[in-house]
Amino acid sequence: MAADAAGKEQGAGSKESEDEAPASAIPADAPAGPSSDEEAAFLAQEREIGIVTPALTHEEALPEEKGDLPPLEDLVKRIPAPARAVLEELFRPQFVTVKRIPKSALK
Repeated sequence: MAADAAGKEQGAGSKESEDEAPASAIPADAPAGPSSDEEAAFLAQEREIGIVTPALTHEEALPEEKGDLPPLEDLVKRIPAPARAVLEELFRPQFVTVKRIPKSALK
């Protein structure tokens, strides 16, 4: 009886570990996408149907000149006064009262 109980416990434990493993495990060496041959065949088939996929082009961006940044005050002056007032109202914290709270409320 004790041996049967031990066998059932081991069987139950191994069954649980089987349930935890994913049903369709992907091999680590599986490719992340189609191979170049598969992709070429797909694009050829698309061209036959009449769907033309535009070629992606990469244009090299000109390097930005790194100079001194303008002062913050000059940048703030570029923002219209009504817009600055709304930004101040919406995003600036406003402290209106001071209250003492117990340390237990901070935890």
